[in-house]
Amino acid sequence: QVQLVESGGGLVQPGGSLRLSCAASGSIFSTLNIGWYRQAPGEQRALVARIAPGGRTNYADSVKGRFTVSRENVKNTVYLQMNSLKSEDTAVYFCNGWIGGDEYWGRGTPVTVSS
Repeated sequence: QVQLVESGGGLVQPGGSLRLSCAASGSIFSTLNIGWYRQAPGEQRALVARIAPGGRTNYADSVKGRFTVSRENVKNTVYLQMNSLKSEDTAVYFCNGWIGGDEYWGRGTPVTVSS
């Protein structure tokens, strides 16, 4: 069983930065694909970025050039560095891990971008 816990969310002004963390329990973390998703009020959950076990990354077009996903397997942690934040980035951010047919979700951390 894998548990994922997100942290690092909060209130930030437009143009600011935040770094989210996703900490995982369990010994299989290094083999997991990890994705960051977000869900704004009234909208469906959408993929923001993901990172494969080997480090290959993918990003949604809306965050390319502003967000960076990285992982530290020795710490069982994945990060999402968010720069140049916009009001439309406001959402609850969730960490998702999957391998084969198994999938795990964290409970989310809220990010509010507002002046």
